[in-house]
Amino acid sequence: MKPIEIRPGVYWVGVNDRVTERFEGLWPISEEGISYNAYLILDEKKAIVDLSKEMLSDDFLAQLSELFDIAELDYVIINHMEPDHTGALTHLLKLAPNVTILGMPKAVQMLSDFYGITENVERLSNGQELSLGKNTLRFVYTPFVHWPETMMTYMVEEGILFPCDGFGGYGTLDGAIFDDTCSDIEYFESEALRYFTNIVAPFSKSVLSAISKFEDTPIEIVAPSHGLIWREDPGRIIELYSRWSGYYKKPAEVGITALFGTMYRNTEHAMNAVLEGIASQGVPVYVYDVRKIHTSYILPALWTQSGVLVAAPTYEGGMFPDMMNVLMMADRKRVGNKKAAYIGSYAWSGGAQKDFESMAEKMEWDVINSIGFIGGSGEMDLDRARELGVQLAQAVISDSGA
Repeated sequence: MKPIEIRPGVYWVGVNDRVTERFEGLWPISEEGISYNAYLILDEKKAIVDLSKEMLSDDFLAQLSELFDIAELDYVIINHMEPDHTGALTHLLKLAPNVTILGMPKAVQMLSDFYGITENVERLSNGQELSLGKNTLRFVYTPFVHWPETMMTYMVEEGILFPCDGFGGYGTLDGAIFDDTCSDIEYFESEALRYFTNIVAPFSKSVLSAISKFEDTPIEIVAPSHGLIWREDPGRIIELYSRWSGYYKKPAEVGITALFGTMYRNTEHAMNAVLEGIASQGVPVYVYDVRKIHTSYILPALWTQSGVLVAAPTYEGGMFPDMMNVLMMADRKRVGNKKAAYIGSYAWSGGAQKDFESMAEKMEWDVINSIGFIGGSGEMDLDRARELGVQLAQAVISDSGA
């Protein structure tokens, strides 16, 4: 793609990544891809806000070269030091050796730690402003969105917020970079949720703190470093991130995420009876086979639905391994404040139920009921399973105040 002007003298100069299979080495994006959005401001002083991943440096520098002589660049603004936003920096410095790099104190230290860069670097303070000529940049410290050095840059005259990973999402920008020009806004919103739960959710309190710092600031455009640029309805992505972040401390949506793993379908049959009980109460349920579906695609439902059903057998005296992996990641991502239940089969001695209850306690889930049964599920087991579904659904409804 060619550079795109988003406001007079302000250009998107990002690149699409359709090569990386797992973002951060963890999260699948082989089908969705991701964009690394960077922004060039051409004023009396020339500045670039954020960069790109090192492997796409050639594409990134080609974008810049279409607009100006890179040697004339005055400033590089480092909102966030993660290498998908700074990897191209060493290549850029070869073409603009006199550029000044700006970042918060922790970012300055990381420049040295990551790249050995110590010259032409200036430390910023929270709220500090920089005049480029007609335009002014304000730097707002927003630590742990999602690293300790992160800040957001606000362009005062144009009302543009450059939040880097804040308000970002997965998905390449295939010709359309704005919310009002893309053909499937729901897709980008769902990929923003997946990105949020995969990357940002553990720092929800910090996200809410960052949002509060801009409550009285007129924002005309939200220009993150991944995903769509929001210009028609910039408040939409802020509202979504605010809502999602709020779930870390208050009940989420009325719904249940059903996670299951099974070896010989005994647990699956019992889970189906639980689902009947849930359905009888009119509560939505979202079912995920943990053997087949990557945790990246499970986390959005786990985060946004207020109930969790774990259906998994005992394996070698403990929780079915694929299920344990999901629960451990849920704990790492701080998926809390849930109504939860367990059901699972075992052959001669249990263990999965104990592991579930231990993980649930660690995550501060409110366990409504847990059922383990030997071998195949008989009629009594299935009746108990249906009742478990009713109990879990009613707890979810009650928790919502509906």
